[in-house]
Amino acid sequence: MKIHRLSLPLDPSGLTELKTGDKILLSGEVHTARDQAHAKFIDLLNNGEPFPFDLSKTALFYCGPAPVPPGRTSGSLGPTTSYRMDRYTIPLLERGLKVMIGKGERSPEVTAAIKEHGALYLVCVGGISALLARCVVSRETLLWPELGAEAVYKLVLQDLPCYVALL
Repeated sequence: MKIHRLSLPLDPSGLTELKTGDKILLSGEVHTARDQAHAKFIDLLNNGEPFPFDLSKTALFYCGPAPVPPGRTSGSLGPTTSYRMDRYTIPLLERGLKVMIGKGERSPEVTAAIKEHGALYLVCVGGISALLARCVVSRETLLWPELGAEAVYKLVLQDLPCYVALL
């Protein structure tokens, strides 16, 4: 298994070397988003409102970070089950989303859409959320703080370990 270092925003030419199962050390700016945030994203799109960030230059990390403990940059950062976001994913792919991070399988429709749009689905190992939090260089609440862990957080990551699941 080859280990690849990827930085966001992705250079599409770097994706040609990737294969399912490859280990990735991902760095750069990502945005967290779980079910409630995804529903709000779709509401924005349906209402013709501008999207709050450029989907093509970031990744959506399906997680809800825990509160920040003293002396740390972030609390635990575990991936959530990705198929729960499947009903929202295709419209986001159509608007430029290129990278998603989560855990678990995707529906056949989303799997086909990921391939069609030249996107990348990465998985993180569940159960190591405290270790994943060590990869967070900075953390900022970006949207909908009233949602707590389901708010959208902007994270800057350094060497987040994940694996290629779909491309």
